[in-house]
Amino acid sequence: MALTWGDDYPIHQTPEPVAYAGTDRNFYDRYFFNGYAPEGEGGDLFFAAAFGVYPHLNIADASFCVMRDGKQVNLHASRWLGMERMDLRVGPIAIEVLQPLQRLKLVVQAPEQGVTAEIVFEGRAFPIEEPRFIRRNGPRAFMDYTRLTQNGRYSGWIEVDGVRTAVDGFVGTRDRSWGVRPIGARDPQEPVPPVPPQFFWLWSPCNFADGSFFFHTNDDDLGRPWNRRAVWLEDGGHEEAFGGFAQSSCAIRWKSATRHAASATLDLGEGGSVSIAPQTEFFMLGLGYTHPTWGHGHNQGELKVEREDFVLANIDRRLPHHLHVQALSRVTFVDGQGRSRVGRGVFEQLVIGPHAPSGFASILDLAP
Repeated sequence: MALTWGDDYPIHQTPEPVAYAGTDRNFYDRYFFNGYAPEGEGGDLFFAAAFGVYPHLNIADASFCVMRDGKQVNLHASRWLGMERMDLRVGPIAIEVLQPLQRLKLVVQAPEQGVTAEIVFEGRAFPIEEPRFIRRNGPRAFMDYTRLTQNGRYSGWIEVDGVRTAVDGFVGTRDRSWGVRPIGARDPQEPVPPVPPQFFWLWSPCNFADGSFFFHTNDDDLGRPWNRRAVWLEDGGHEEAFGGFAQSSCAIRWKSATRHAASATLDLGEGGSVSIAPQTEFFMLGLGYTHPTWGHGHNQGELKVEREDFVLANIDRRLPHHLHVQALSRVTFVDGQGRSRVGRGVFEQLVIGPHAPSGFASILDLAP
């Protein structure tokens, strides 16, 4: 049987039932959330969640993470999909779409692992649509996907090991991406000729009192962007009314002996500049990104749930699976008229292989 709940909604993208997502086995459909206290209110609590559906692998997985007081608690869950893409629950982690493109609810019920939560996200403006990401290794598609990104405010609570914390008034970002990227087991047949690993990714959605700033870039080994965008969006607005900045570039000062940023400055040309000062780093490993066991789309069996704890000071930042971080940051935006805004956001970084402007020449050399 290929008919599923989704077939009763007008959401088909091919002549096939919704259960079939084209032909590429690496097709995925993903939710992401993060949240934190706004600038000026202090607090080091940071939470994040991810929920992925992999139709051709027949697997769904999800993670919920809480970072506080130098520790990061990660709750992982995975299950067989049963071809039902409209069932947004993996074990104790569930998502409800209350109002499409505006309000979503995240529920976590894992008392055996000491983690529960009930959180509602409310968008500050209509989501932006990032330019389509298309990248090939020779003739082979490495990625081909679209992402919508939306800043918002949160209400609700999180409880870890019996300590409940309200997140009313928190801000953050959620995204939805779908398409093709490497998932599940690695392809045993490498491209020919061999393609050395190289990936340079920065993503920085930021929250200010009156609006949101978004920046991202994918660079090649020479520092040339193959996907880059910078956008300012006032609360209640729409991307079409404000548009993006005509030009943007990023200068990074790297922490010694790492590939993590100590600070960054975005030059927006006549649009002004943005200064980013990282405060603490959340390790994306907790959400499955580059995780050796809980990587996205890996078969964990019919259902598996597991808690994992990090002491941040003990993490070896030189290891490849610790390169991918979101740095909770203080952000200063000076616009083209010289007006200054101070806010808070994340500065996501994943840098593998050469990047000439950064001085990286091989797969994992570190900043001096």
